[in-house]
Amino acid sequence: MLEATMSRSFGINESILKSVVGGKSAIDLPRLQIHTPDEASAFLAAYGFDLTLVEDQKKLWYFHRRALVFLSERLGFDLQEIPEVLREPKQLGDIRQLLLLASSTRSAEDSLQRWSCALLRVMHVFVHTENDLFSSFTEEIQKQILGPFQRCLIHEGSTAQSILRSANPHTPALPLLAFEIKPFKTSSSTVIKLLAKADALAMSVYDRLGVRFVTHSMWDAYRVVRFLIEDNLVSFPHIMPDQSSNNIYPVDLFLEVAREIQEQQRNYSAQELDAIFRERLELRKEKVEFLRKENNFSGTDYRFIKFIARKLIRIPSADGQSSFSFFFPFEVQIMDQSSHQKILSGPSQHQAYKERQRLAARQRVMPLDTDNSDIEKS
Repeated sequence: MLEATMSRSFGINESILKSVVGGKSAIDLPRLQIHTPDEASAFLAAYGFDLTLVEDQKKLWYFHRRALVFLSERLGFDLQEIPEVLREPKQLGDIRQLLLLASSTRSAEDSLQRWSCALLRVMHVFVHTENDLFSSFTEEIQKQILGPFQRCLIHEGSTAQSILRSANPHTPALPLLAFEIKPFKTSSSTVIKLLAKADALAMSVYDRLGVRFVTHSMWDAYRVVRFLIEDNLVSFPHIMPDQSSNNIYPVDLFLEVAREIQEQQRNYSAQELDAIFRERLELRKEKVEFLRKENNFSGTDYRFIKFIARKLIRIPSADGQSSFSFFFPFEVQIMDQSSHQKILSGPSQHQAYKERQRLAARQRVMPLDTDNSDIEKS
């Protein structure tokens, strides 16, 4: 009796256990463990879809269709590679069949099993991407995050120059080469990003919304940081430290040189200051460390200051008496003229970056080698 009890208690599927408490994403499971329609219904109910509701059934078929289009148009799979029974809702009949086939251990159903998993992986990420706060409150989020930046910007039509101007009359204006609002990521772009990074989750996509400041010099890049904090365009307690990058100029060295310049009590031009900072960096280049959040897909010559801040968004209720509030992240990028020129002159680099992401997503959706070593023994 004791032996039988121990056998059952140790019968938990290894892949699922690793997903729950081992830090492995559910996307990377080689197969599911669902064997009956009732089990599939219970699984979907826990996931968030009640199959007794027609509306939930429609949503699942909608995500099934999105996944098929994504696999063929964005990841480059030939639609004919995907078994017809999985492509055609009339042949599949019941959306639960995807879960049952993704759990199959029969060698005759190997292709169906792998493609069912591929479809479910993509559907899973689409579900998260299109059920987040940004999807529900896009207009309010944009207005409340971008509005304060836009109110501090003046655009000179004759020179096409942007100027940061403070509400404080004693704060000097700061000329910029450009101010850009990052294009909003489409659902498909977000899905590729999430699939490409094994540690990424839908709730950790922080750059759905962002702004970019292009400055004349490295010195001006740090002046923009000061402006954003002093004018309260960014609340520094809401910055996410683990998401920050700075490979323009190391902070410790910047502070060291800034103190020395301040002690000299001399007035330097922006060009002179930039030259002083760059000269010191050249002297210390073998010893300094840059802060660069690891990104396997971006080029090493892409230099910028980047951080993720959060804004408390308030959504007024219909009666106007109360509001619903939540924090939403946005990205701030600051780069100097030379870094920006590399972006403008090197679109092929950006395309190469996107292609590396696409290939990584493709490999994750349909792994070349499937590890079946953890199939639960009956």
